[in-house]
Amino acid sequence: MKKLRLASLGVLTVAIVVSVFAQQVTKHVLSSDELKKVVPAEYFYRGQKAPVQVRNAGGFQLADGKMTLAALVDASGYSTAIQQKYQGMLITEGKLNIGGSELSPGQYGFGFTADGKFVVMNVANDDVLNVAYQTDSELKRAVPLKVAEDGGGYKLYAGKKWVGIQVK
Repeated sequence: MKKLRLASLGVLTVAIVVSVFAQQVTKHVLSSDELKKVVPAEYFYRGQKAPVQVRNAGGFQLADGKMTLAALVDASGYSTAIQQKYQGMLITEGKLNIGGSELSPGQYGFGFTADGKFVVMNVANDDVLNVAYQTDSELKRAVPLKVAEDGGGYKLYAGKKWVGIQVK
């Protein structure tokens, strides 16, 4: 009887330890399957909604479970002035540092402009962040949008253009 109790206690202890480790989220770039579950189909910006290109989405999740998502949108219904800087949506649950400028949690539009800037706008189309982007001329296979790990942070790529993202 005593051995049975000890064995049961051992099995219970192992089960608890395994479940604790299984529930812990590790910091990682989101897979395409994870993105399909969390990226919205449409995104509201400047008074209207636009379809989100889930195939051109990227993001990451932190150890505390908070996510940052970016995706290109179909901005064809917007004015030319808005289209020049609004190319995608950016949703972050945590504070970010992008190119040396701080961005609070929230929902934003973003774009890589022709004059070498990465611009983040609130949903009313007001600029909230404006930094220079970098170009990776040696990138072999450029894709419309992706997020890649970079040391302790991330890079948000649009083709060969990119900005560095650090989590605060």
